[in-house]
Amino acid sequence: MTPEAQNEDMQVLAGIDRAVHEPARLMILAYLSAVESADFLFLANQTGLTRGNLSSHMTRLEQAGYVSIKKEFVDRIPRTLLRITRQGKAALRSYRKNMMQVLKELPC
Repeated sequence: MTPEAQNEDMQVLAGIDRAVHEPARLMILAYLSAVESADFLFLANQTGLTRGNLSSHMTRLEQAGYVSIKKEFVDRIPRTLLRITRQGKAALRSYRKNMMQVLKELPC
């Protein structure tokens, strides 16, 4: 591989979306990409994140426009539903494509 090609691969890595790349947020987006929506407790159980940690990551993903959060009451019990947005799906696809390119070119 030429130094120019290797530099190009590293530029792809440098451009990786940090909002998606963080392992906990990547896990959240992966779960949400497989379902129509998920409630907060389901995601906490599936990811193994504490409620506070999950809440923090949810906020970051919402600020990035990657998830939508809907709070409602069901039989007077609060429920928080999360859904991946179109922008979130696009970001996840882009992340996957970029990481596959970088990993493919690694000299192992």
